[in-house]
Amino acid sequence: MNALEAIHTRQSIGDVKPDPVPVDLIEKLLSAAVQAPNHYKVRPWRFVVLTGAGRERLGNVLARSFAEKFPDAPAASLEKERSRPLRAPLVIAVGVDKPSEPKVLEVENMCAAAAAVENLLIAAQALGLAAKWRTGEDARNPRVKEFLGFAADQPLIALLYIGYPAFEPAPTVRPGFEDRTVWMS
Repeated sequence: MNALEAIHTRQSIGDVKPDPVPVDLIEKLLSAAVQAPNHYKVRPWRFVVLTGAGRERLGNVLARSFAEKFPDAPAASLEKERSRPLRAPLVIAVGVDKPSEPKVLEVENMCAAAAAVENLLIAAQALGLAAKWRTGEDARNPRVKEFLGFAADQPLIALLYIGYPAFEPAPTVRPGFEDRTVWMS
């Protein structure tokens, strides 16, 4: 699959098979990710790859955090939280370094890390994998950040759920660029 085809056919797919993703494919995804442009070559992205028991430990963190927030939550709700990281055989968390020198702007680091995520998603599509980019409360949860080895103030911009698609997705048509573009000559 060429790059343009991967870009135009990529879509978020959360329904994946439980089959593990081989390490060599995970490494290809990460290698594609780090080809993203980044100002001053600071490489601000941080990846945490969770498979097997790593996903289960993340689920335990989510369940404990949920129980603290909702102490009267029924056991079924806690189990639902605990099982969320098990939706895919591979979860990759993506954090962003805070700038360490004055010339580096935080927004540039965020943009570079987001570009790395997009590269990874396109590579997943090209390799026949399904992926879904999630954030939400989990990405802001201090306990999740601590578990993943990130500082409390370090942005966590993605929890990528990746696996082999459980079904062949129908093609989607996205809006064009025309209504979001101004041409100047």
